Amino acid sequence: MNTVAVIGFAQSGHSLTTSGVETLVPVIRDALEDAGLAKQEVGFWCSGSSDYLAGRAFSFVNAVDAIGAVPPISESHVEMDAAWALYEAYVKILAGEAETALVYGFGKASAGELSRVLALQMDPYTAAPLWPDAVSVAALQARLGLEAGLFTERDMATVAARDQGGDVEAMLGRPYLSDPLRAHDVARVKDGAAAVVLAAGERARVQRERPAWISGFAHRVDPQGLGERDLTTVPSAIAAGHDAELDGDLDLVALHAPFTHQELLLRAALGLPAEKIIPSDGNAMFSAGLSRIGVAAEQVMSGRANRVAGHATSGPALQQNLVCVLSSGEA
Repeated sequence: MNTVAVIGFAQSGHSLTTSGVETLVPVIRDALEDAGLAKQEVGFWCSGSSDYLAGRAFSFVNAVDAIGAVPPISESHVEMDAAWALYEAYVKILAGEAETALVYGFGKASAGELSRVLALQMDPYTAAPLWPDAVSVAALQARLGLEAGLFTERDMATVAARDQGGDVEAMLGRPYLSDPLRAHDVARVKDGAAAVVLAAGERARVQRERPAWISGFAHRVDPQGLGERDLTTVPSAIAAGHDAELDGDLDLVALHAPFTHQELLLRAALGLPAEKIIPSDGNAMFSAGLSRIGVAAEQVMSGRANRVAGHATSGPALQQNLVCVLSSGEA
């Protein structure tokens, strides 16, 4: 069984583009340059995106134009955040079916009706027909956490102040967007893309002086129905963290938390202190989770940290969670 490491990472800026391909071309180029790989040296490609958001079937096939399908490539896709595509590529390398892989995710939240798209993640019989928007669903979860005494609105504002800048007192005086969430409690949704390059053992050492070795990787899912689980305990995150061997011996952690209260729930579930959290700069649809893993890996590759973790979530109210632990030493 191979060991696997992250050897390259890139993500897009904040500028809007006309298509996923236009967004992806520079991101893929920069990730390959960071890894020291030529495009033809990539053994497996895997992407994450949403056909629903793009508004057309098999939109991910169009994104292959950013790669170039001649000569033929080995390619796959997941209809969710690209952090799960990273897991597929990781397993592909572990199985010995590829030596290198490039994983990319992209989404244009500005292209469609995001609230309707995300409602399609809900239970198709009881919730989706009501077309609940993601902010209102998150507000239900936040209200449960507040009433259970797990955190306060001040705690939520403190998270926002760290990521966005600003004064906590001023934030608490602002109107509610969806009670108890204010605008600063909702991560800025944006268009974007990210790419992560993986390599097996010896190849990783050749390509990079200090690879970020994956020492634990797991993902779990909770029931889809909002009334079928305790929205304040995040059992899938706890299970994923346990199976990825996440513990307190971490230098830094990059959490994917689209809402401030969700970071607080994740920190409690995973036993993470606030000072180890890497700030987030927004929520790029279908690439934000992959970006958080890439950001964590950068800390190791640059020598700023020795053991880190990246996290991704998908679905309503932290329904699905993925944890990736990376270290400077080979597992």
